[in-house]
Amino acid sequence: MEMVNYGIIGCGMMAREHIANINLLPQGRVSVVFDPVAELAQACAELAGHGGAAAPAVVADSLDDLLAFEALDAVVIVSPNHLHTEQLHEIVAKRPLPILCEKPLYTDPADAGALDSLFKGYAHPVWVAMEYRYMPPVAALIEQAEQATGGISMLSIREHRFPFLPKIGDWNRFNANTGGTLVEKCCHFFDLMRVILKSEPVRVMASAGQTLNHKDEEYEGRVPDIWDNGYVIVDFENGSRAMLELCMFAEGSRYQEEISAVGPKGKIECLVPGPGRFWPAKLGPAPVPQLIISPRAPQGPISMDIPVDPALLDAGDHNGSTFYQHQRFNAVVRGQGGVEVTVSDGAKAVAMGMAAQQSATTGQAVTL
Repeated sequence: MEMVNYGIIGCGMMAREHIANINLLPQGRVSVVFDPVAELAQACAELAGHGGAAAPAVVADSLDDLLAFEALDAVVIVSPNHLHTEQLHEIVAKRPLPILCEKPLYTDPADAGALDSLFKGYAHPVWVAMEYRYMPPVAALIEQAEQATGGISMLSIREHRFPFLPKIGDWNRFNANTGGTLVEKCCHFFDLMRVILKSEPVRVMASAGQTLNHKDEEYEGRVPDIWDNGYVIVDFENGSRAMLELCMFAEGSRYQEEISAVGPKGKIECLVPGPGRFWPAKLGPAPVPQLIISPRAPQGPISMDIPVDPALLDAGDHNGSTFYQHQRFNAVVRGQGGVEVTVSDGAKAVAMGMAAQQSATTGQAVTL
């Protein structure tokens, strides 16, 4: 296959990031888009045409219309979380194709088994969008962690960031649509825990709640119920443990994510800035991602910058990771390599998030 023609399902902010990164692929183009909000769909169609430099994508009138489009080789699901499962079923039933599905894979615990059955024997690749694995500083930590630590005993992930952004229909203000903050926002981090520790979780303990954000908002008589901070501790089969610290009213942080892994030999950590468009220009240049290795020996830490290609920073808010994810998925669709983030990976990350939601709600540890 010389060129992969993509269909985009859902045309909100994250869809624009997917399209901008597909535009950077020499063997990828967006041929058709669908969103029930016509203005969003048209804007994404024009972006797919490189802002007028090429022909825009076709705007489909419905999901059925998109799936019937002839020049279609793969689909990218970027719709609100609670629609993912239904749309996956429609694709499989009406036009089986390679799929890249945004996280979280599902929001209803009852859907986990149904999705497992849906994709048994499926003839096409299905990739779950866990792009945090591909942030250059995180990828460097994953690659070097074993050697730097001598075997990880403790893993810590801290995200201090801005509140949830506004979305069409305000769907992300309610647990019923998102799966809850520890699913919607944090499944990325639970995926990273499994990848970095190379083990499976056995117990989850959490404390979380809604302290500050969105409490003065109201939508059709409903006040948002999404949490804005929390701690989650996870025990793993291999004896290691991990902790997540989330705060979504910490806009002033120099680094959005700080990940550290510690073992008998030493510590490795990476520092990842948030989206550059949120960095105040008056503070000078935005921070550069860093990797720091601290051996137990007294010679001191070794730190190095992990710069990200400016073209990739311009194409999205995730430190170039969306491009690297699409680069790999595009290769798989063309028959090169294999899926790196499977349906099983996506489901396990959601299950960890749901266990954390349950633990924080009940005050009890949850065994997986």
